[in-house]
Amino acid sequence: MNIIDLFLKAGFLVQGVMLLLLIFSVMSWAFIFQRSSILSKAKKQVDQFDNSFWSADDLNVLFDKAKFNKEEICGTEHIFYSGFKEFSRLYQINPNMPEAALDGASRSMRLAMNRELDNLELHIPFLGTVGSISPYIGLFGTVWGIMHAFISLGEVKQATLQMVAPGIAEALIATAIGLFAAIPAVLAYNRLSLRVSRMEQSYLNFIDEFSSILQRQAVAVRK
Repeated sequence: MNIIDLFLKAGFLVQGVMLLLLIFSVMSWAFIFQRSSILSKAKKQVDQFDNSFWSADDLNVLFDKAKFNKEEICGTEHIFYSGFKEFSRLYQINPNMPEAALDGASRSMRLAMNRELDNLELHIPFLGTVGSISPYIGLFGTVWGIMHAFISLGEVKQATLQMVAPGIAEALIATAIGLFAAIPAVLAYNRLSLRVSRMEQSYLNFIDEFSSILQRQAVAVRK
């Protein structure tokens, strides 16, 4: 016997459970590769913009560059653009209240950060869901298959292990496939969630540092 034979000989409900778990597994791997690639690109973009930001002599030049490519910017560059834009707008309206401009810039940057995190976290909760429910779905298929195997066994006068073993084996495949779907999903969910958390901390650090720069500039201009 092999897995394909066991699948073909299983009942319709057990086959449905196996197919559902295989679909979950394929989708999980697709999201794992997709999210890993996106997070790697996001980290690279953060590093590149940090180098540009801290080596820039004039933030207005950096802002104009971001404004020119505002449809394509992301990560800390998007946060910088949103904060600097809001700060400039509010400061021009009332230059005597830099605190209001700083508060507005901080709120704008945090909103931009939340949008960035939403994009990074897309599909990651699905991995957590697959990791949580797949073993139970597989166990349901196994219990159902074993139950029917014993019901069929009760209909014969003389039962042997050879008669019941194939039915149990067919049912146990559902649990195996459930674990096959769940284990990579759980590992990837934990790993990707950690990477998103690190990106969030990078964004928060940038917001704090950039807010401090804006505050120093506002105080210097005011003097």
